[in-house]
Amino acid sequence: MSETSRPAFGGRRAVPPNNSNAAEDELPTVELQGPMPRGVNLQDYLNVTSVHLFKERWDTNKVDHHTDKYDNNNLIVRRGQTFYIQIDFNRSYDPRRDLFRVEYVIGRYPQENKGTYIPVPIVSELQSGKWGAKVVMREDRSVRLSIQSSPECIVGKFRMYVAVWTPYGILRTRRNPETDTYILFNPWCEEDAVYLDDEKEREEYVLNDIGVIFYGDVSDIKNRSWSYGQFEDGILDTCLYVMDKAQMDLSGRGNPIKVSRVGSAMVNAKDDEGVLVGSWDNIYAYGVPPSAWTGSVDILLEYKSSENPVRYGQCWVFAGVFNTFLRCLGIPARVVTNYFSAHDNDANLQMDIFLEEDGNVNSKLTKDSVWNYHCWNEAWMTRPDLPVGFGGWQAVDSTPQENSDGMYRCGPASVQAIKHGHVCFQFDAPFVYAEVNSDLVYITAKKDGTHVVEAVDSTHIGKLIVTKQIGEDGMKDITDTYKFQEGQEEERLALETALMYGAKKPLNTEGVIKSRSNVDMDFEVEKAVLGKDFKVTITFQNNSPNHYTISAYLSGNITFYTGVSKAEFKNETFNMKLEPLSFKKEEVVIRAGEYMGQLLEQASLHFFVTARINETNDVLAKQKSTVLTIPKVIIKVRGAQIVGSDMVVTVEFTNPLKETLQNVWIYLDGPGITRPKRKMFREIPPNATVQWEEVCQPWVSGPRKLIASMTSDSLRHVYGELDLQIQRQSSM
Repeated sequence: MSETSRPAFGGRRAVPPNNSNAAEDELPTVELQGPMPRGVNLQDYLNVTSVHLFKERWDTNKVDHHTDKYDNNNLIVRRGQTFYIQIDFNRSYDPRRDLFRVEYVIGRYPQENKGTYIPVPIVSELQSGKWGAKVVMREDRSVRLSIQSSPECIVGKFRMYVAVWTPYGILRTRRNPETDTYILFNPWCEEDAVYLDDEKEREEYVLNDIGVIFYGDVSDIKNRSWSYGQFEDGILDTCLYVMDKAQMDLSGRGNPIKVSRVGSAMVNAKDDEGVLVGSWDNIYAYGVPPSAWTGSVDILLEYKSSENPVRYGQCWVFAGVFNTFLRCLGIPARVVTNYFSAHDNDANLQMDIFLEEDGNVNSKLTKDSVWNYHCWNEAWMTRPDLPVGFGGWQAVDSTPQENSDGMYRCGPASVQAIKHGHVCFQFDAPFVYAEVNSDLVYITAKKDGTHVVEAVDSTHIGKLIVTKQIGEDGMKDITDTYKFQEGQEEERLALETALMYGAKKPLNTEGVIKSRSNVDMDFEVEKAVLGKDFKVTITFQNNSPNHYTISAYLSGNITFYTGVSKAEFKNETFNMKLEPLSFKKEEVVIRAGEYMGQLLEQASLHFFVTARINETNDVLAKQKSTVLTIPKVIIKVRGAQIVGSDMVVTVEFTNPLKETLQNVWIYLDGPGITRPKRKMFREIPPNATVQWEEVCQPWVSGPRKLIASMTSDSLRHVYGELDLQIQRQSSM
């Protein structure tokens, strides 16, 4: 044997990796065990003439498996649950002398021990947890089978064959794409790792194709609808393509832990040519601004058709697309928003904000950032790889923030483990723990090189964690699933547990921490509308019998929602005298002209107030953000709201600014009502209104939603939505 022809796996059996659902090898239609005697005709034995899969939307297979909403002509079933098929033969089937079985095959190099080749035997009784086929009806030349799949079966698109035994070998049906069968995770099956026992939760977290994502600021929470569209034409194939692109071994695709971890890496394009390119610099010349997307369908279909990452996403877009991926495959999932989310760059579980001696922020030393909000996902599954009690909701995050095992991904991390401080359990629990539990530490960096801790705020980070309510569009507070209430004994215990596992380092400057000041400072930012003036009111409370003089400084910054500052638009210093046991206010007016010129798409302003008490040299520091109120897109409909009937949708937007909007795109989406559409307007003058009409024919009945967004060069994050109740066609 020459050097070059030696198998690549020296000393091991050379089976190439089986990591593509799309790749396939044909199984032979005839497998002979030896030379066939002359005069024998294999056609004399039992032959399959046709196979029926009962795969219409109204058939029991799709209704019972909750897959009737998928816009897909193939059979789609959930694992661990029985489904029916019918096989027609060339003559009557006689169980005493005829032997046949059904085979399911996935990928290119099928192996029974890897679960990629599944021979399904005909059995007298089906056994729970095992593949098997039972004859439930014999009629003339037809046999109807009830097939039971394994609740641990690989999730993907299987090729189906019927194999008949003869004395001389196997006769097998030809490859037929019509009989290809998709097998998905099954939250309705108790033996499945993603089993969820509440029907209302399954309706919401698996079957709901429209969601609500919360953003904005903790004091001014905003929400927008998002079209997950997991049942839309082509989306299921795209989700399988995403796993192919990751070169994920097929044998691991039945494990929700592995599938969700691969998904969290592949939804971002940072290091693996995944679905979405992230951009946080406000420049989107070569793609769609993140705020313009109305849902996941456009993004996923463009990714599959172009075979290139789609531009651009930010955290709620990554979370929206990842939610579609998980729900489409059958893993219960939801999008969560964490207000004041810490991005801990140095993994010390504290946000270090360094101040100059005059109270200004030292941007060179301050590396950690606090996001106004951050969206990630939770996926529901058992965790047999962890101790008992850590299954249930798992945090998974596809926004590229930090490296995990060499790739930008995060999770699945047990939410229960995070709450109790058990951050030693995989995957990425310390990072998620830091996002919701860090301390905000204000440190003065003195000119002599020493650091003095001025204040520690242990309640700022993870102020509020929310998700959409079940069955409604409202907000559900889930903060207590991630952390105990501040100050409770359990909270201290969880913190000490995290310390024990080395996730949190004690303050190295604790020896010089300052005593508490006699003066309290706070400030409020007035609710502000885009393009209007508003006020910031700073209050000082002197709790001592002493006279004090105060030198204070207010800094106003345009910030990305990630907490990174783009530009300072306001800085004002003021002095005041405080009488003993008195209360004093200072008002600073913020003019529209000061912030409008450099505003970013999320219209987020961040204020930082520091004050020095001259008599004691105590420094007081506080920071707050505000999100400006932005105008809405108006959606109206006229005509009958009935499946199959024409309905006219009007999208309307009025420019509220004193400047002309350039390069305006309006996007429209509504799963079951219209495919995603968009229209461009070159410019919209001040106070002018534009209208866009589309004729739609709904194809899904029940409660539906139309979602619109507007984006332009100088104004973004403009949304609108309309709830509809689509009626079924009358059966007249």
